[in-house]
Amino acid sequence: MPWPDASAGGAAGAAAETAYLPPYPGAGEPHPPQRQRPAVPDAWFRDAQPQSPSPAQADAAAQTAYLPPVRQPEPPQGTGGGVPWPDASAGGAAGAAAETAYLPPVRDAADAAAETAYLPPYPVPGQPQAPAVPDAWFRDAQPQLVSPAQADAAAETAYLPPVRDPQPPADAAAETAYLPPVRDAQPPADVAAAETAYLPPVPPVEDAAAQTAYLPPVREAGPEPAAAGAEWSPPTLGGNTLRAVDPAQARAEGRSPIIDPGPQSAILTAALGLLLAGAAALGQYALLLPLIALQGLTAAGWFRLNGMWPARQGIALAFAGALVADGAVLAVDGTYGPGAIIGTLGVWVLLTLVLQLRSHADPDERMYGLMASVASAALAIACTGFLAAGWEAVSTGAAAVAVAVFARALPLPTAPSVGVSLAAAAGAGIAVGGLVGLGAGGALVGLAAGVCALVGLRVAAYDYPSKFVHMTAGVALPLAVAAPVVYLIGRVVG
Repeated sequence: MPWPDASAGGAAGAAAETAYLPPYPGAGEPHPPQRQRPAVPDAWFRDAQPQSPSPAQADAAAQTAYLPPVRQPEPPQGTGGGVPWPDASAGGAAGAAAETAYLPPVRDAADAAAETAYLPPYPVPGQPQAPAVPDAWFRDAQPQLVSPAQADAAAETAYLPPVRDPQPPADAAAETAYLPPVRDAQPPADVAAAETAYLPPVPPVEDAAAQTAYLPPVREAGPEPAAAGAEWSPPTLGGNTLRAVDPAQARAEGRSPIIDPGPQSAILTAALGLLLAGAAALGQYALLLPLIALQGLTAAGWFRLNGMWPARQGIALAFAGALVADGAVLAVDGTYGPGAIIGTLGVWVLLTLVLQLRSHADPDERMYGLMASVASAALAIACTGFLAAGWEAVSTGAAAVAVAVFARALPLPTAPSVGVSLAAAAGAGIAVGGLVGLGAGGALVGLAAGVCALVGLRVAAYDYPSKFVHMTAGVALPLAVAAPVVYLIGRVVG
């Protein structure tokens, strides 16, 4: 095949085909001497900054920036001499710049030091190596290395309080600053005095005896024979000698809460009963004088029996109700006597309720006062039944009460004393009833009045009563309780 003509067209085509090929020396041109190309530019090992290229070199580098570098072909091995290296002229400098276009720029020594500041030092072969663990770690002042198991145990006990030695250091005082001080078994005198500064002084033995003089004595553990059978105390002729200075002391000593009024109050009750029996035969106005005395004793004794003393307002209110009832019975006909008594009682209950509501006492105290006032007024007004009943029944019943109370005061056992009292009351009713014209009905009136008299005595003897209670309620209650019954039974048998 003929070689293409080196004319204009042929030369242009050949030049286009070999545009990207490296230059090859002609046949008559000597090959340039071959020199070794350095593996790394010398400027990399110099401290100075790399030299900036000339404007021509920069333009050439910009034009060939995206072209692959032109490599020199290896010289033929068979020739004696090497292929000459391209000349380091303008074209050669541009080629060198094109070959290093994609290499990283040479950094300054300071920039290289900054980039490797956080890297570990590279050991030099000739220098001794530093220990893997600092020597200070194995000293007593620094903590020692722990194993993974010990680290896990330390993590588990991280929130537990530190274990102190038996003798804590000075820092432990700051931790226990807000805890109470630990005292010795025998504190000093000044410390004990400061702690007990606000306590009451301990009195001497004589002062302690004076302060506990009114307290009940302390009994040893054991059976209490007196409290085993709490029953009525036997009556005595010398009066009430078993009265305690305080009911609490009697309870502590195990005494029975029932203390009978005794013969003194029995004599007064018998005298008042006989006075009522004799005054009833004379008429209503003659009966009014002992009846008023009976109503006053009833009102005062009931309040004191309930532990309320002084209770002047309640006593005055109950006594005033009794007087109003007496006046109402005297003002109306004998047939309307019970209605006058009941009407007065109803009005007085409402009046007592209103007065207690106006009181400024505690609710419990007002309730106690209301109950005591109503009961006292009711008993005092109920005594007016003697005034409304017939004189025959009044004489028989009052005489039976006097005899029953006196018989109950005799020194006899309880059961025989009660039997003798009822028998005496029935006998007195038969005797007096025969005189006043009731006949055999007098026995019934006397027996009913005797039962009421024993009930009144039992109420007056309850809850460790005082001497004042015995001389007021113990005298009046047997007759006051018997008044309504005498009226009813007298209407039946009369």
